[in-house]
Amino acid sequence: MPKLNRYVFTSESVTEGHPDKICDQVSDAVLDAIYAHDPYGRVACECLTTTGLLVIAGEITTTTYVDIPGIARQVIRDIGYTDASYGFEADSCGVVTAIHEQSPDIAQGVVDGAGKKGEGAREVKGAGDQGLMFGYAIRETKELMPLPIMLAHKLARRLAEVRKNGTLTYLRPDGKTEVAVEYVGGRPVHLSSVVIAAQHDPDVEEITVQQDIVAKVIKPVCGKLFNRQTQVFVNATGKFVIGGPAGDTGLTGRKIIVDTYGGHGAHGGGCFSGKDPSKVDRSASYMARYVAKNIVAARLADRCEVQLAYVIGVKDPVSVLVDTKGTSKISDEKLALAVRDVFPLDPGGIIKHLKLRRPIYRTTAAYGHFGRTEPTFTWEKVEKVGELKKRVR
Repeated sequence: MPKLNRYVFTSESVTEGHPDKICDQVSDAVLDAIYAHDPYGRVACECLTTTGLLVIAGEITTTTYVDIPGIARQVIRDIGYTDASYGFEADSCGVVTAIHEQSPDIAQGVVDGAGKKGEGAREVKGAGDQGLMFGYAIRETKELMPLPIMLAHKLARRLAEVRKNGTLTYLRPDGKTEVAVEYVGGRPVHLSSVVIAAQHDPDVEEITVQQDIVAKVIKPVCGKLFNRQTQVFVNATGKFVIGGPAGDTGLTGRKIIVDTYGGHGAHGGGCFSGKDPSKVDRSASYMARYVAKNIVAARLADRCEVQLAYVIGVKDPVSVLVDTKGTSKISDEKLALAVRDVFPLDPGGIIKHLKLRRPIYRTTAAYGHFGRTEPTFTWEKVEKVGELKKRVR
């Protein structure tokens, strides 16, 4: 965050019909389908989509069978691509798969008994890859998330809601949102601008789209934060008819900043969707958020960033860093020691504590992995507050 008294910070989100998010949701739907029958399967599923085509590739080791093309078509159908005039449609698009098993060179460092009979039922013993993962929390919203990204997600979700419930029947699945918030002294004081790109049918007037988006999307979400001084941009090019995969190629994992904190805090670079929790890109990022949120919820800091770093095949993190940005009366070094004592940080411990061997991932693949209230988002719980307070005393 800038070290300025007054500044504007901007974050963006996208709807579930955005090409990148189509890919994220298909990747996680494949993971969920496997986990529904084989919770010890190892999955790394990537997607690419463009006009009339979806390509699914990756490494999957499992004891079960799933109909990957059928899963993909159902996700596309659920999102709303059911009309061939959109340039991409669930039943007519081509679906190409290129799947093979996880490399045994990786498996031997990750799973106990890899290569032996019944390897799919073995527990994780080490990290599935090297890397660094970050978690973040801030006392700025009730979700302990940055305000710009929370508003951007809510606007994106609202766009999908008014499309699906028939409020704005001319809307199509693709869309993007962007929110700029003015800060003074590190606190949000004003909604500076709201940007909405909403895909629509070709026969609707530009002014109709603009007025409806303000009345049915922006005002219900932003409430009192929205005022006459707030700049509004709706479909700034004038129209947005060609969208989805017909307008832009999509890839799994390309919206990692949308998925996390909207640019607040640092990011290790690894995406989440399509990866089972033996991949610390996903599970350790969830744990880092869990740690940071519990520290802020315990009022040990107003802002907290946590970094965890791992080596492939090694159980414990090689580093644990807590940075409260000068908002804690307790030293960051002492907090880091408390974190090591209170939270399980090895991959197997993370998976067990956060209950990650369940088909819960498709829900995470749109509208952010953090700041959510659904009960399956176990990394959003603040159940370690009392233990943390006791430990730092």
